[in-house]
Amino acid sequence: MDKIALTAAALYVIVLLRAGGTFAVGWLAGAGARRSRLAERISSPKFRRAERAIQRWGAPVVAVSFLTVGFQTAANFLAGSMRMPLSRYLPALFVGGAAWALVYATAGLGALEILGRLFAERTALGVSAVVALLLAVCGVAVYRRRRAARSPRDAEAEKS
Repeated sequence: MDKIALTAAALYVIVLLRAGGTFAVGWLAGAGARRSRLAERISSPKFRRAERAIQRWGAPVVAVSFLTVGFQTAANFLAGSMRMPLSRYLPALFVGGAAWALVYATAGLGALEILGRLFAERTALGVSAVVALLLAVCGVAVYRRRRAARSPRDAEAEKS
């Protein structure tokens, strides 16, 4: 078995366990919420409609969530807490998890190999690439925080 196939298989097992575990935790949290003081709120007609929509249409959202960063955990947790039927969740988990594993096994390994070569052959260039990447990530994080911290009034003033 070649390196990419072995890595993809290992990542697939990891994502199935992680996402399935997140779904299970969501399922248990939803069960607890239904027995708590939140029970009245989550039994409202509006909540029930949302729950039915997730049960019916949530599988594509779960499958696509594996191709996002930071959303897949929330999607799996919510699918569990909203009691998405396993008959809909498991196919989404298997398809989305396979896509995630293949992307990370190919693009992820390729990026690591390129960085490894840069560090081995041109250390200064490798360090520069990592520093540039870290600065870009920090810049995006700062930008998003500042944008989120603005009040709606500031956003309206900017539009005018």
